[in-house]
Amino acid sequence: MHFLPKLPRRLLALAALAALAALALPLPAHGASKEVIELQTQVQQLLDMVQRLQSTFDTRFGVIQHLLEQTADNANQITATVNALDKKINAQSEAGNGKLDTVSGQVQSLNDSVDELKSRVAKLDKSVQDLQTQLQNIQTTQPGTAQPGTPGANQPGQPLPGAGQPGSGLATASGVAQSPAAQAPPLAETFQAGVRDYNSAHYEVAAGEFQDVIKFYPMDDLAGTSQFYLGEIAYRQGNFTDAVKNYNAVLEGFPGSPKAPAAQLRKGLALLALKKNDAGIHELRLLIQRHPQTPEAAQARSKLNALGVRITPASAPAH
Repeated sequence: MHFLPKLPRRLLALAALAALAALALPLPAHGASKEVIELQTQVQQLLDMVQRLQSTFDTRFGVIQHLLEQTADNANQITATVNALDKKINAQSEAGNGKLDTVSGQVQSLNDSVDELKSRVAKLDKSVQDLQTQLQNIQTTQPGTAQPGTPGANQPGQPLPGAGQPGSGLATASGVAQSPAAQAPPLAETFQAGVRDYNSAHYEVAAGEFQDVIKFYPMDDLAGTSQFYLGEIAYRQGNFTDAVKNYNAVLEGFPGSPKAPAAQLRKGLALLALKKNDAGIHELRLLIQRHPQTPEAAQARSKLNALGVRITPASAPAH
C-alpha cells in the first residue's frame, strides 16, 4: 500500500522541473514575452493541481489504512469468538461423554447384579435337583416295598437294613438320609491350606485344595475366590489359556465376588500375553467402567497408557 503516494510525488517533481526550465529560459531584452508569461502561469496551475492531488491521495490513503486496521481487528475478534465457541463445544461434548459413561456404568452395574442373581438362582436350582436325585436314590434302595413274610421284607420292630449305621449313606427308620460326612473336607481349613501352599509355590497341592473347595462348596463365596486362585496358578505357570478360563469362571459364576476386579484385570493381561490385543484392551476398559475406583482400575489405566491406547474408545462418527 506504500506505492500510492509515489505517483503525486513524481508529478510534483516533474512540475518543479518544468517550472525551473521555464524560469531558466532567457528573457528578451525588452521584457518577458507573452508566451513566457503564459507558460509560467500554466506551470503554476500544474503545481497547484499536483498539490491538490497529493492532498487527495493522502486523505484517501489514510481512509484505506483505517479500513484495513478495522478489518484486521474484526478478523481477530471473529477468530477469538470462533476459538471460544470451539472450546465451549468441546467442554459440552466432554460433559456429555462423562454423563454417558456414568449412565453406562450404572447400566453395567445393574447387568452385573442381574447376572449375579441368575447365577445364584442357577446354583440353588442345581442344589435342589441334586437333593431330589439323592432322595430318589434313597427311596429306590429302601427295601420297604416287599410284602410281610417275604424275603427281604421288614419285620415289625426291626430296623431297616443298614439304618443307623455310620457312613452307610442309606435312610434310617425315620426316612432321613445320613450322608457320609467324611467325604467333604472342612471349608475354612481347606481354603486356608490352599492359600498357604499357593504362597509357598506348591501349586499342584494348592490347586487340589482349591478344587475341593469348589467341588464340595460350589455356592460359597470362597468357591469364587478359589476359582480365582486357580487362574493365578495357571497364570504364574505361563498357561494363559487356562488362566483366562478360570478368570471367566469367576466373572460369570461369581460376578459379585471381591476378586471380580482382579479377575478381570488378570484376564485382560493374560489376553495381551496371548497377543489377543483387542480382547485384552476391551477387558481393561470394561474393568475401568465397572470398577473405576479400585486399585485394579488404576493398574488398567497405567497399562493402557503404556500401550498408547485411549482409556475410553473413540466415539463413532455421527451420521
